[in-house]
Amino acid sequence: MDGIGGVNTFEQRYQEGVPPWEIGRPQSWVVELFHQDAFEGDILDVGCGTGENALFLATQGLAVTGVDFSRTAIELAQEKAAQRHSSARFRVGNALKLPLLKRTFDTALDSALFHVFTDKERTLYAESLAAALKPQGVAYVVCFSEREPDGWGPRRVTQGEIQKTFQKRFDVASIQRALYETNLRPEPVQAWLTCLQLK
Repeated sequence: MDGIGGVNTFEQRYQEGVPPWEIGRPQSWVVELFHQDAFEGDILDVGCGTGENALFLATQGLAVTGVDFSRTAIELAQEKAAQRHSSARFRVGNALKLPLLKRTFDTALDSALFHVFTDKERTLYAESLAAALKPQGVAYVVCFSEREPDGWGPRRVTQGEIQKTFQKRFDVASIQRALYETNLRPEPVQAWLTCLQLK
């Protein structure tokens, strides 16, 4: 596992085909936040997959770095960036060890990574994410909510669990209902969109 719940499974999914979370376009919640001027400065896309969110933000003139533990996903993201003449940068990295990037960012986004972590990994992730942000940095985290019925997909997350995980290092500015899209079905998944401000 090397410190991230299920990463070997994720790498395998990329090698076998198109994983459910790859929809061939940016997530709608990312586009909406962009139009609300939510993204500023240097941006980190944690668990970027093949890069559609990062590539979208780069087309809007933003400086974006995407990080994913899956080497296959990063190779695909880099291929897309080259084909689209995009300024987005992609590199293999561990979300639980973001200080190894040796740089900090103004804004971070996590599009359905947080919910894969175990309880112990959640704490490590909060610390890692905080270390990757500049003072007063902001992070946007989307994860499956407990309002989404069980029976498939990753672990569901409650608002209380989000508060507990991040409150030591972040002010939890807001937690609101959101929709997360997959390629498995036409209707999106019920999710939480959390805005975190580094303390």
